[in-house]
Amino acid sequence: MTANMSLDHDDVNKLTESTYKNVMEQFNPGLRNLVNLGKNYEKSVAAMTLAGKAYFDAVSKIGETASVSPVSRELGVVLMEISEVHRKVHLELEENFKRFHKEIIAELERKTEMDVKYMTATFKRYQTEHKLKQDSLERSQTDLKKLRRKSQGKQVTKYEIKENEYMKTISSRQSDMQKFIADGCREALLEEKRRFCFLVDKHCMFSYHVTAFHEKAKELLAVKLPSWQDKCSDATKVPDTVMTMIKGLRTPVSGSPEASPRVERYNRNNGDSMVPPPAPQLKAQISPLVNMFNQDASITSTYGSMEDGGSLSLSRSVSIGSGLNVGRKQRVRTIFPHTAGNNNTLLSFDDGDIIMLLIQEDKDGWLYGELENTRQRGWFPSSYCRPYNEPLIPNRISPITMCFEIFSRGGNPFATVKLRPTVTNDRSAPIV
Repeated sequence: MTANMSLDHDDVNKLTESTYKNVMEQFNPGLRNLVNLGKNYEKSVAAMTLAGKAYFDAVSKIGETASVSPVSRELGVVLMEISEVHRKVHLELEENFKRFHKEIIAELERKTEMDVKYMTATFKRYQTEHKLKQDSLERSQTDLKKLRRKSQGKQVTKYEIKENEYMKTISSRQSDMQKFIADGCREALLEEKRRFCFLVDKHCMFSYHVTAFHEKAKELLAVKLPSWQDKCSDATKVPDTVMTMIKGLRTPVSGSPEASPRVERYNRNNGDSMVPPPAPQLKAQISPLVNMFNQDASITSTYGSMEDGGSLSLSRSVSIGSGLNVGRKQRVRTIFPHTAGNNNTLLSFDDGDIIMLLIQEDKDGWLYGELENTRQRGWFPSSYCRPYNEPLIPNRISPITMCFEIFSRGGNPFATVKLRPTVTNDRSAPIV
């Protein structure tokens, strides 16, 4: 029984010593490492908050730029509000980590240094007391063994009293040792648990602070977030004030612009309402090849005689000879080129150009008209042109015209094609 009790005492003593050693050799060094990592954590968060402030300051500056725009003013205000809310969030985060440093890091650093000294002294005191008690118990057991060797073969009654005294002493010291080891083990285990409880409690407090921080951040963001999102939901929406301004620009200005004070100044590109320049004072020269064209009976019949110096005047039959010319100004085709030179009142043209007559009666061999391809106006010799009649277009529409109209409308050119049934002499064809 004594051996079993001693074995139990040794096991409990080993548990006590291992508990103290775990605290001193693992827990306390772990706390030192935790303190160093916590400081790095603080530096990282401080750097993050600093970078976040710089980032949202830039967002705010962009918002200030947008706030002066008539279209993006509201979005600029939203960007500045976002920046302000995140600034408050970062301030809350800084306050949270100030508590983290004060309540955890600084406290752990202070307690770790104190605990190293305390646990070293406590463990040394336990070992010393345990050794003293163990030595005292072992001396009593040694004395009892010596007494029993002396009492062998002699009067037993003489040594019984002393043996009983030694037995009481050994029993008392064993009880004291047992109590000491039990109390020491319990104290060692509780010391260990106190330290883990302290660590858990500190981080629970930090977790509560983090939870409060996130709830505060959520509250700050949740209040504003729907209105922010609503402002950017439609990128094509324009404020009413801007739309009013744009509609005002689109509305035509009432009244007509004042006419130019030099409206009667001649311009060869002027319209019908402009006054034509006076005809040249000299008679127009007659082309030496005009008689060649006058030999054609169909042409000479439409022109008057050359009794007035050879100038050609257009007859009335030209303007009413065709029903297509009713209500239209007469046109002529040039048969010789003509150059105006430096005279702005004359008209330059090439052979074969079409001129619309604005004054159909010649003045001293001059006609006034507008060149169709350039819309320039001026006087030109009447002998340099011949009447021009557009060819009649039949009412019947040709197949080519019909095909062109189909293509121009974007229709299917094969829509009107009827396919003939095909016949094959291939014997391999299936019988239907």
